[in-house]
Parts: sequence; C-alpha cells; structure tokens
Amino acid sequence: MTAAGQAVAANAGVAAANGGVVAAYAGPTVRGEWPGVGPEGAGCGTPSGEGGRPAVQRATVRRQILDALRTALVAGELAPGEVYSAPVLAERFGVSATPVREAMQQLALEGAVEVVPNRGFRVAVRGARELAELAEIRELIEVPVMLRLARTVPAERWAELRPLAEATARAATSGCRASYAECDRAFHRAVLALAGNEQLVRIAEDLHRRAQWPLLGAPGTRGHADLIADAAEHTALLDALVARDLTVVQSLVREHFTGAA
Repeated sequence: MTAAGQAVAANAGVAAANGGVVAAYAGPTVRGEWPGVGPEGAGCGTPSGEGGRPAVQRATVRRQILDALRTALVAGELAPGEVYSAPVLAERFGVSATPVREAMQQLALEGAVEVVPNRGFRVAVRGARELAELAEIRELIEVPVMLRLARTVPAERWAELRPLAEATARAATSGCRASYAECDRAFHRAVLALAGNEQLVRIAEDLHRRAQWPLLGAPGTRGHADLIADAAEHTALLDALVARDLTVVQSLVREHFTGAA
C-alpha cells in the first residue's frame, strides 16, 4: 500500500472508532486516478498534487470537490448504499473537512446522498424504476422543446453544435464514463439553451445528472459500445434538426432517453 493509501486507511480507522462504521474511499491512490479534481475539472486521469493527492485549487475548492464527487458518483467510485465520512474524503483530497461536508450537503439536496447522523453520508440507492421515471420526465420536457427548435432554429446554429457532438464521440471512444457524462450534458445543455429559457435548462440539467448515476450493483451498466451508440445519436439528432424532420427528431429523442434508462 502506498503512503497515501496508508493515510486514508489510518484515517478510516480513527473515524470508525469515533463515529461508527464508516466506509472510506478505497479507490486507487496512484497519481491521477480520482477523476474531476484539479484545474482541468471533471474527467478521467486528472493530474494529482504532491504526495499522490489530487490537486485542488484553493480559490475554488468547494466547487472542485463537488465536481469531483459528482464525477465519482457517475464512475461508480462512490458506491450506492455505502457511507462516506467527510474527514476521510477530506484526507483523500488533502483539504479540511469543511468544503467536503458542504459539497456533500449539496449532493444531499440533489438526492445523490443522504445524511447519516454521526457517521457521514450514504450514497443513495437507485433502481431501474427510478431511472425509467427520470427518462419519462425528460421526454415530457425535452421532446416538445426539441420539436419547437426544429421548426425555428436555422441550420447554421445547429452547425455550431457539431463540435460538442464530436466531443461526446471522442469521450465515448475513450471509454471513460465520467468524461462522457460531462460531454453528454454539455451537448444537451447547448441544445436546450437555444430555447432561451434558463429555468428549463437548469431543470433539465438536474434531471440529466440524476439519470447518469449508476444503479445499485451495476456501476458499469452502460458499456463501451453503449456509450458509442449513444454518442452517435447526437450526430443523428443534429442531422434531423437541420433537415427539420420532426418525426425523426421525436423518435431519436425518445429512443435516446429510453436507451439511457
């Protein structure tokens, strides 16, 4: 075990003695294997700081910790049903427990975790039914918007979104679920932003993020081939939007959400 790993294990033992059974983060301790931490933001293989700890810019520490924890949720590194303590995670990041606790409180508001008094935070357990419900809500919100945009947005505006679709394809090819999740949300966010409704974008973003959290016992449900197929649908959707083919747009969006579920 590396020195960083020993420190995490030791801290976990202290936390367990003082506050009950606490599941410490037990992922790799080698350089860059906790995605989403450091100046680059979310993604796989982000460089670490001194001593193997992920690098965190102090000026935006809470934001970066929150982004890193969201990324770890998507990657399945924070397991559903497990309890994690703020001090143990803080040791992993090389920061005080306060920004970690604040970030976890935000995740609790989003429904990703729940507070366990005197122990920490338990990652929410989700099932297929919840994922299907999220897909249904996203369809109810986004399909009408997409159809309206297909009628009104000129082709050149859709062309501006091609780089985002291409970014999702590259992320899918890499096989990194965390990177793909970020690119996927960026593409959908840019499409919906054309409607000019900020509240719509925020609500859709929240639903999308929740739909990306892994199911209990199946953190890798979406395999490499699934990501590539999902990314290809973005390009197909842009083609249909440019052609103003409403039937294809509606079919693609519905299938996209169903596949994500």
